[in-house]
Amino acid sequence: MNDFNAILEPGMLVRHPDKPEWGTGQIQSNIGDKITVNFREAGKVVINGKHVLLILVNE
Repeated sequence: MNDFNAILEPGMLVRHPDKPEWGTGQIQSNIGDKITVNFREAGKVVINGKHVLLILVNE
């Protein structure tokens, strides 16, 4: 897992760097390399933290 992704906790808001159309997402869980995010426009998505560095949103 990417070191940054390791600090992500449930409730934090993020964006996917390659999918801006998904909007802001809320972390649901972060277990191992699997990060579950509920995105405003895409719903619940499981992301492989080894391949995607999520962007923290401060809203």
